[in-house]
Amino acid sequence: MASHRQSYRAGETKGQTQEKTSQMMGTLEEKAQAVKDKTCETAQAAKERTSGAAQSTKDKVQGKEEVAKDKADAAKGKAWQSKEVTKQKASEEAGKAQDTAEAGKDKSEGFLQQTGESVKNMAQSAAGAVKSTFGMAKDEDEDTPYYRKERD
Repeated sequence: MASHRQSYRAGETKGQTQEKTSQMMGTLEEKAQAVKDKTCETAQAAKERTSGAAQSTKDKVQGKEEVAKDKADAAKGKAWQSKEVTKQKASEEAGKAQDTAEAGKDKSEGFLQQTGESVKNMAQSAAGAVKSTFGMAKDEDEDTPYYRKERD
């Protein structure tokens, strides 16, 4: 009778451990997807800002060329300078977006590793408890055995 109860409790513990592990993995997947989505959004926003700035520079250059031929050289100089500034800003924004993406990736990797280790430790603890329950634990696995007297 006690063997049946022990078997039942071990199965119940295993089931609970599997469910908890499954829940944690689902949560991890959701968080990783959220980090990935945020990174994509940041990169897309940087791309749109760069495109808008380049278009604005192009429009300024075209408008100044049409006004007067003698101001064309000045307009070209300003456009070139503006273009360089835009390139520099675009490069900075792209760098920031990449840094943000890498930081998010590093953070999520660290989080996933830490959570994985936590799940592993929980599973090992559960396995140890099951082994101890069935008396299969090695001497170095447990310091003091715990025996519970069953009441019938």
